[in-house]
Amino acid sequence: MKYQGIKTIIYIFLTASLFTISSCGKEFLNLTPIDDLSGNNYWKRERDVNQYVQGIYNTFRDATMQMMFFPASGDLRCAPINRTSATSGAGRDYISHVMNNNLNAAIYGDFSYFGFDKITRWNLFYKMAQSANILYYEVGQMESSILSDRQRDAYRAEAVFLRNLAYFFMVRLYGDIPYYTEAYQSSPLPRTNMIQVLKNGLADMEQHYKNLPWTYDDPSIVAVRAMRGAGITLMMHMNMWIAGFTTEDKIPYYEKVAELGGEILTNGGAYELLPLERTKEIFKGRTKEGLFEIVQNLNFGETFHLSATFADYVLRAPNKVTTRSYIYYDTKFMETLYPRGEQDKRKTVWFDEYIYNTDGMMQMLKFVNVFMEEGEDYNPDDNQIVFRYADPILLRAEALAELNREDEAREAVNMIRRRAGAKLAQTETGEELKDFIWWERVRELMGEGHFYYDLVRTKKVVNSDYTSRPMNVVAFNSGGWTWPIHKDALLNNPFMTLNNFWN
Repeated sequence: MKYQGIKTIIYIFLTASLFTISSCGKEFLNLTPIDDLSGNNYWKRERDVNQYVQGIYNTFRDATMQMMFFPASGDLRCAPINRTSATSGAGRDYISHVMNNNLNAAIYGDFSYFGFDKITRWNLFYKMAQSANILYYEVGQMESSILSDRQRDAYRAEAVFLRNLAYFFMVRLYGDIPYYTEAYQSSPLPRTNMIQVLKNGLADMEQHYKNLPWTYDDPSIVAVRAMRGAGITLMMHMNMWIAGFTTEDKIPYYEKVAELGGEILTNGGAYELLPLERTKEIFKGRTKEGLFEIVQNLNFGETFHLSATFADYVLRAPNKVTTRSYIYYDTKFMETLYPRGEQDKRKTVWFDEYIYNTDGMMQMLKFVNVFMEEGEDYNPDDNQIVFRYADPILLRAEALAELNREDEAREAVNMIRRRAGAKLAQTETGEELKDFIWWERVRELMGEGHFYYDLVRTKKVVNSDYTSRPMNVVAFNSGGWTWPIHKDALLNNPFMTLNNFWN
């Protein structure tokens, strides 16, 4: 068989993945004996497909939740934050390095616990993409007596979502990356321009995303496996990233975001903004507000790395063992988000009374949930939110403002403001409206891994009006917004280059 050797490697990866299956539904816990997972015995039952799919989700979980991935790459980098007395000493300098965009110091300093070096290695994301490519191919070869056309289309759409999720995450981390969709790809490839990667991915998604279900009857896999809303949101983000960097006309990308944003609103009741008072349910996961999440369940022994969630940095006793949180935000920044004296339920539901405090008393209660034991040094038993319904609503508002469809933009952003009981956008126009929507994204999605990427794609990262830790223009234009790529990427690939800014 032409690809037998490479297939054997993939099967080995699969069997290893099966030992870390997440509790995403009863079907995923019915494991096939290892002896049956090879050669002609595989890809013969729908259960084989489901187990292989779950292996891909596990790879994504390993690529993001076994290190300080979301906080370091999305929340703390270039953020207007400060360390508290709980982080005094050189052992906590990694926070300063990340917020000051001094990534080499974080990677090569004595901070291996936090896994910064792992973020420079893209192998798990490529394992995810390659596995999705194989899923797409192999499902297409399965007999119709095993999978109906509808089932085959749904699995292939899931494969397309997963590979483009991997490519999107890599583009935001590294910029230009090698791109391929061939199953069992083995020949080395050069890096492809990131805009072309995203254009290819959008064409890919366009063909398949409508074969994803809006939601699932099984509540245990709602938002945990790919749904159409997650596919739409991923496409919206991809379009907005292109719009932020392209030298071509940006209007078609904003128009597509507005169109997709309108589509996700017509979801047949699959998604909704839950009352803010149900915050604990939202971040526990699997609600109608969740679009895509990474599973954690302490009852099944599934725990993220302690540094992996934003909760670790913004909670204190009695919710953590420390008497001070690790960080606090600039008072000016918090007053811009939540002006003193203005009504907004998020101020009291998502924060404690020390919201403007600068000595480490501030807590972000958005992420407080059920713990193994009160006061124990564990993170809350929440899923990691990747996409939730508020995100595409605000992306749509942003795109509509860029298209000068200002009445629609105000109505979109007011969907979020109404839920928060906050003053509605009424007369804002032009740049004022665009800024209003920008700050609403910061306000609503704070701590969910979006802040830095929104700074980068809008170029606001070089503007001190939006963060007290801006990147200088020369560094940005030289690729300082990317993450370093580990030198191992050069092995056996004569076409590969690294990100020169970090060399």
